[in-house]
Amino acid sequence: MKELSRKVKDIKPSGIRKFFDLANTMEGVISLGVGEPDFNTPWHICENAIYSMSQGKTHYTANRGLLELRQEICKFHKTRYNQNYDPETETLVTVGGSEAIDIAFRALLNPGDEVIMLDPNYVAYAPAVELADGKCVMIQLKEENDFKLLPEDLKNAITDKTKALMINFPSNPTGGVMTYEDYEKLVPIIKESGIYVISDEIYAELSFDQEFASLAQFEEIRDQVIVINGFSKAFAMTGWRLGYVLSNKEISAQMTKIHQYIIMSAPTAAQYAGLEALRNGIDDVLVMKNDYLNRRNLLVNRLNRMGLKTNMPHGTFYVFPNIQITGLSSDEFCEKLLEEEKVACVPGTAFGESGEGFIRISYAYSLDHIKEACDRIEHFISSRIK
Repeated sequence: MKELSRKVKDIKPSGIRKFFDLANTMEGVISLGVGEPDFNTPWHICENAIYSMSQGKTHYTANRGLLELRQEICKFHKTRYNQNYDPETETLVTVGGSEAIDIAFRALLNPGDEVIMLDPNYVAYAPAVELADGKCVMIQLKEENDFKLLPEDLKNAITDKTKALMINFPSNPTGGVMTYEDYEKLVPIIKESGIYVISDEIYAELSFDQEFASLAQFEEIRDQVIVINGFSKAFAMTGWRLGYVLSNKEISAQMTKIHQYIIMSAPTAAQYAGLEALRNGIDDVLVMKNDYLNRRNLLVNRLNRMGLKTNMPHGTFYVFPNIQITGLSSDEFCEKLLEEEKVACVPGTAFGESGEGFIRISYAYSLDHIKEACDRIEHFISSRIK
């Protein structure tokens, strides 16, 4: 048989799935590895999808998605995030945020174009760049800076080959956030360089201690920013696979072309579920968010008390503790913790080289599970911290 694609063969499997799959083969494991809400999708959201099917709404929608949904998305973003987009020409409904990331890079990149990535970062970004024939240039985010992107680091990373900057705040895996004032310092650099910014804002509704901010709020670079968001995290709708992308109409038209050929349209029932979520689901989000906040506070306090230095994450449902005091690498820590105490976490190296010395723990699990996991982690490290 002929050789398969070398480009695909060279991409490593997700480090997140590795430990999740391993944990599934063991009895009695507490898995804190996968970033998926433990809440079920609120019933009124499910009900709207079921009702749509009962009314025969089981056909393709427009390629861009239901106009009614796109209008609601734009209204939501204007009201909650002060972002302005046209539902007809600047909005595209996708199969999750993952498709949006993929088609954004494919629409932007020519072979050899550079994309600035923040390290550590979500596992899907770099492979998407590679599949679009781009090249990743890493900026190391530092614990002492609360994992923020600093203006001097961005300026130093930009070259004539730089096409785009990929950001994700609130951040998976660190839980770090950027304030409006933080972004304000980046705006002149972005404007002068002319680069695009792909801003993954899937955790926007899970900002805890300060108001969510976005580069799309700055009118002077608004057309350079591509906003990616969706329903998975805030509305507990991971299995519905519903996301969207907001951008200027020229970029949106190119992304829509790719979407037309590879997808056609996002699932119709999921779109009706999304419509109900935006119209009547914010109270559900607030209830879940408050629960996450309680879990975060307990987990961060426990980890710091047991000796694992852990920055307070101001968004998402992840913590990123520093495990260097144990003398173990990130991979060794997670492997031994799973083997000895049956707790599954993700090594920081799954998110880039700068993740060495850290692990990611998700608190999208019940308080009881988190408390028990903390007891096991404390037992695990007690003999290893000198």
